Amino acid sequence: MAKMLVDKERVAQVRGVLLEWYSRHRRDLPWRQTRDPYAIWVSEIMLQQTRVAVVVDRYREFMCRFPTVFALASAPEQEVLALWSGLGYYRRARMLHKAAHAVVAAGKGKMPGTAAELRSLPGVGTYTAAAVASIAYNEPVAVVDGNVERVLCRVAGWDANGEHGRYMDEFAARLVDPDRPGDFNQAMMELGAMVCLPRSPQCLVCPLAEFCKTRGEHKTAPRARSVNREVGYALCLRPRQNGASADPDGAEVLLEQRPQTVSVMPGLWELPSLLEVPNGDTRMTVRHAIMNVNYIVRVRDVQETELAALAAKGGQRRWVRLDDARGLALTGLTRKVLSRVNSTPSGPPHIECQPNAADG
Repeated sequence: MAKMLVDKERVAQVRGVLLEWYSRHRRDLPWRQTRDPYAIWVSEIMLQQTRVAVVVDRYREFMCRFPTVFALASAPEQEVLALWSGLGYYRRARMLHKAAHAVVAAGKGKMPGTAAELRSLPGVGTYTAAAVASIAYNEPVAVVDGNVERVLCRVAGWDANGEHGRYMDEFAARLVDPDRPGDFNQAMMELGAMVCLPRSPQCLVCPLAEFCKTRGEHKTAPRARSVNREVGYALCLRPRQNGASADPDGAEVLLEQRPQTVSVMPGLWELPSLLEVPNGDTRMTVRHAIMNVNYIVRVRDVQETELAALAAKGGQRRWVRLDDARGLALTGLTRKVLSRVNSTPSGPPHIECQPNAADG
């Protein structure tokens, strides 16, 4: 460990081989095609605890609708949440929206220019600030996320559960390339995501193999134990009020808004929850995972006249056309269920992206 931290020649070798590997193997991702700090900031918030494959399409739609911080700040929160639907951890979207207001109010739309200044924004911590500052502004600050931490632990020979926080930051800061900090940080994250995997690391193709003390063999934290849980929801449909057509495309569905006082997904729309999980007579069964909880969701058709007896009392309810539902800020589970009912696209509302001048 000590040699890695003080040997300048060895550090230079690590930088060189890693950057060369990155130039050859990096994924072609939309946020890597810009140096716009706003666009990079949005991508970093989306990527927190969310797989890249899930983020790509959501990012394109989001940036199409909100190409500038002015556009994001001026949008209603429900519209922002609707385009965030499917990414989960909706507090991120709310804080992003709140921070956009702060940038417009305090900086007249100009993003803060250093990692220290970026940390003053709501929802922006040390990791996000360093990522944006290094990629957009070429500030030589190190990024340490879960992937980077795993790479550093293995290279240095540390146990994943060891108390090495201060040394971790020092190690990362010493390694970061001062001339290409953004590329170096992204290379470290890419290496952890694609090669230095939590289990079954691809050591034979790792560019840092010759510098690594463990070759992937080190103690890791045990996975959180998965929990199975069954829940039930009511699917209440009716023909459109302005016609008697029974065609599903013309049907309306009853949705319920989660109270603003709850800690999980406040303000999002979902199906009314049933008082009891149905054992039979279900419309569909859906599996849905949140963190380490695997939900088995049983959805039952319920008539409007049965709701009072079968459904739990919740928040505000409203009837929504099925083909308009995706424009609402739905929970991911509700979007999944409705996609099966009416072939409603499971993603957020589709935005036709047209070139336009910067807002503001």
